[in-house]
Amino acid sequence: MNLESVKQYLEGEGAENDEGGMEKESKVANLPHRFLERFVTKGIKVDLIEPGRIVCSMKVPPHLLNAGNFLHGGATATLVDLIGSAAIYTTGATQTGVSVEINVSYLDAAFLDEEIEIESKTLRVGKAVAVVSVELRKKKTGKIIAQGRHTKYLPPRSKL
Repeated sequence: MNLESVKQYLEGEGAENDEGGMEKESKVANLPHRFLERFVTKGIKVDLIEPGRIVCSMKVPPHLLNAGNFLHGGATATLVDLIGSAAIYTTGATQTGVSVEINVSYLDAAFLDEEIEIESKTLRVGKAVAVVSVELRKKKTGKIIAQGRHTKYLPPRSKL
């Protein structure tokens, strides 16, 4: 791939503007709000939900595969973010705050239509910080695909 091709890939293809000229517009510029969350979590089934813990399952869909035809690392990290944040809500928190740190260790691959299980547990939900651990496993064998840890800053609660 040459440098111009890489640039076009990142910036988007040229699109015609109202004056008949060409302008650059990203392919994702007009996607709906919070599109990425729905894109990654499409097909998730919640198997268990209790205070401080969520267990979900899903079959790896084609739209989450990388060039090697297995679950994309970015999709895995997004699942750690989203399912981890959801576990914070199960503790009674009204907001999940903002990410301070996300760490993901990739240990194995999950392939197309392979059923995976995602388990999220809160390790601590305090006044200012929440920490969760998230593990992705192959449902059939229990083999760990990835382990993640997500730390979030919780905004102060209003005293009004």
